[in-house]
Amino acid sequence: MLTGFATAEGTLRYREAAVKNGIDPGHFRSVHSLSLSSLGVGTYLGDTDSVTDQLVEEAVRESVLSGVVNVIDTAINYRMQKGERSVGRALERLSAEGSVGRDGLFIATKNGYLSSDGDLMKDFWKYIQEEYIRPGKLKMDEIAGEVHSMAPKFLLDQLARSRRNLGLECLDLVYLHNAAESWIPEIGYRRFLERVADVFALYEKERGEGRMRYYGIASWTCFRVPRGDPEYASLDDLVDVAKNAGGDDHGLRFIELPFNPGMSEALSAKSQRIADEPLTAFEAAEKLGLGVFTSAPLGEGRMLKHTRVPDLDGSKALSLLQFARSAHPAVVAPLVGQKDPEHVRENVRIGRIPPLTGAEFAKNYGAILEKG
Repeated sequence: MLTGFATAEGTLRYREAAVKNGIDPGHFRSVHSLSLSSLGVGTYLGDTDSVTDQLVEEAVRESVLSGVVNVIDTAINYRMQKGERSVGRALERLSAEGSVGRDGLFIATKNGYLSSDGDLMKDFWKYIQEEYIRPGKLKMDEIAGEVHSMAPKFLLDQLARSRRNLGLECLDLVYLHNAAESWIPEIGYRRFLERVADVFALYEKERGEGRMRYYGIASWTCFRVPRGDPEYASLDDLVDVAKNAGGDDHGLRFIELPFNPGMSEALSAKSQRIADEPLTAFEAAEKLGLGVFTSAPLGEGRMLKHTRVPDLDGSKALSLLQFARSAHPAVVAPLVGQKDPEHVRENVRIGRIPPLTGAEFAKNYGAILEKG
């Protein structure tokens, strides 16, 4: 396993080398003393075959070597654990080559969803029964919608598997993955927060033992829907839970949510509230000291057909990445899934283009937000 974790010194070293090679200085953001790229590589989509394994591994490696990406995002259920393993092999190669040290890279994964093993030819539920139910790591009544669990014993097992898959002693960031969407409709909001308290207590223990640095909430709808929606969650409430678990130095420092011109609620909808002040998700995150990573910047390719999105340097993909990373100061980086070598080369061009100021963002994208 690779030792260490992302550090202020290591990520600054990555940034300085990138700027020396022509990457725009504004491409990097300072977040909790770390210098993080305003583009991250995601590893969600793809078949569970060896060809995709290699494509993901190469895409991660080339993204890092470009000097444009030192943020890598994955999850234990992505391609049934094979997403994490592809990232792990890329990290091992980078380390062996001496290209980039472990301390220069910020690695995030997620847990909560049940996942089988894409390297084994086993029925999903047979695998779950053999790996979790029979050994007593998970009970059937601890599963929501047949896909998700917040049981601490199960999550502890998942953290250990993720660390093995990635080949890392310490994870920079672990998200609780789409838990609100899975659990609030089944058990209600108050009981959901009680379950989250148990999860955050586990995460704080793992932080104390040096196996993770930060934790977060990865979401799809819960921070974008209006108050009163069955899947709604309050960022303020979740930070309070984290403070109860870890004090003012708690590890809840990041969230992830989808954001693109067709899913712009995090910027436009004042669905969150702090001390009776209505706020957007981005505004609430900034006020609470949470960095935001955005998912689906290209809408899994659908946004590339959006007629009102202008090209940037001849590329609609670059324009969509610029939209996501320039929308609000709380945004650390959009996370873009990229496997095709041509897509990698196209997307990393964003590193040589300055992000937009607020006024420039309004001028370039204001009409899109108004019309939807």
